[in-house]
Amino acid sequence: MTKKVLIGLGNLLMTDEGIGVRIIQELVRTHRISSDIEALDLGPGGLPVLHALDGVEHAIFVDCAFMGEEPGTLKRFRAEEAQTVKVQARQSAHEGDLFETLELAKRVGQCPSDIVVFGIQPGVVELGVDLSPTLEEQLPAYVDAVAAELNCAD
Repeated sequence: MTKKVLIGLGNLLMTDEGIGVRIIQELVRTHRISSDIEALDLGPGGLPVLHALDGVEHAIFVDCAFMGEEPGTLKRFRAEEAQTVKVQARQSAHEGDLFETLELAKRVGQCPSDIVVFGIQPGVVELGVDLSPTLEEQLPAYVDAVAAELNCAD
């Protein structure tokens, strides 16, 4: 059996920045996930992502992504198709850039061969626990898109 991991990234205290975690929470609540898939909320990412990838063959990430699109836009892509433009403050071991973490995983020999990323363009990123109305309205569609990737049943 191949090991798969589903990882939600984001900060639930920063409005739409928490969309990845919210999608994972909702998916776990509303769908039956196969026993060969481990669903994880890894918050802001960083080194916990590296540890979660150890021994994994397939990884699916769900995160807020600044893509220059309309707020609420969902895009599915392979990790190698993306380019990071995130500027790091380098002030915390918890601060993470997914693509830098994947590069580190490659260097230490624990990068999955199959990586899919679901990115959602945020509308609002500021202090707050609620998603913007645009992302909140589309939350069920995001969950369904990730569930379809996993072949989950309701």
